[in-house]
Amino acid sequence: MISSDNKDHWENVYETKNPDQVSWTQKKPQTSLDLIRASGLGKNANIIDIGGGDSNLVDFLLEEGYENITVLDISAKALEKAQKRLGDKAGKVQWIVSDITRFEPAQTYDIWHDRAAFHFLTTPEQVSKYVNIAESNVNHFIIIGTFSKKGPAKCSGLDIQQYDEASLSEKFGEHFKKVQCLTEDHTTPFETVQNFVFCSLKKR
Repeated sequence: MISSDNKDHWENVYETKNPDQVSWTQKKPQTSLDLIRASGLGKNANIIDIGGGDSNLVDFLLEEGYENITVLDISAKALEKAQKRLGDKAGKVQWIVSDITRFEPAQTYDIWHDRAAFHFLTTPEQVSKYVNIAESNVNHFIIIGTFSKKGPAKCSGLDIQQYDEASLSEKFGEHFKKVQCLTEDHTTPFETVQNFVFCSLKKR
């Protein structure tokens, strides 16, 4: 199980740092948006962003007319920041504070999106909990992005699990087949480069 120390870590990160002070910030999450569009599902698709924090993905999805968006994060502070940024639009989004390995969804999702949360799960127990929750509650697509084998070995002072196309798609392979995978260099606000692997997986 992820300990409360982990929650404290992330609350502290979001309490003390602005978006330009954390490595994962993207002005526009283009790859995520492209893969969500490529799913071919309509604007009423149920989309959940896992570990969404104060990411800008929700802003762009709202702008494009998506109507059923949920953002989940372990940090309440992260979600508060996103809500403040969105203002009145925040009311169109469902916000969930939860450790992903303890998440008990009240509904199923058409698209499960995760950029840079899954790779923080470093024990087999954590990974299998995540995979089971996703596989049981996703109707159509999992879109997932992690640090690649060429990416960092740590993030925010924590160890991470690196993946490549084969190992990432294999984790969900029992119930989801790979549609496409790609690698992407993410330039951080500090002008360093992190290599990610993204996979779009479709329910069998």
